[in-house]
Amino acid sequence: MTNEPGHEIADALGVLLTRSTREHLHAALTEGLGEAVDALTYPLLSGLDRAGARSAADLGREIGLDRTTVTRRADRLQRAGLLRRDPDPCDARATLLALTDAGEAVVATTRGRLAAHIDASLASWPAEDARTFSRLLHRFVTDGPFTGEAPRH
Repeated sequence: MTNEPGHEIADALGVLLTRSTREHLHAALTEGLGEAVDALTYPLLSGLDRAGARSAADLGREIGLDRTTVTRRADRLQRAGLLRRDPDPCDARATLLALTDAGEAVVATTRGRLAAHIDASLASWPAEDARTFSRLLHRFVTDGPFTGEAPRH
């Protein structure tokens, strides 16, 4: 094991990106928001908020689920009034999944909960360290290996 930054970051990301870590976080963020909103449907709501209206297949690619799973979970969210299906202006046979006002409100609630959870986790940090971490994490996500560009050697 090495103390090189790339290895340390890769190890930390490995923990953050595990399914169990995501599901635990999603469960905490969605608690009490209604029967349709849970760790399984939260990624759809969050993905639509981030990416905008999408077909089930495109949303699936965005959040790492197959189209059938997205469609099944979208049905639950639509019955709960959190998601709607709009005609696709580019393909009359297709529909786009989109958040309703109620769905946007749920996402705002979960994002607020996440921000509060992060703030609480950083409360013991010196304020300047928290600001630096925030700035550098944003830079890493914007300019780092998540941009879709091929790695440079």
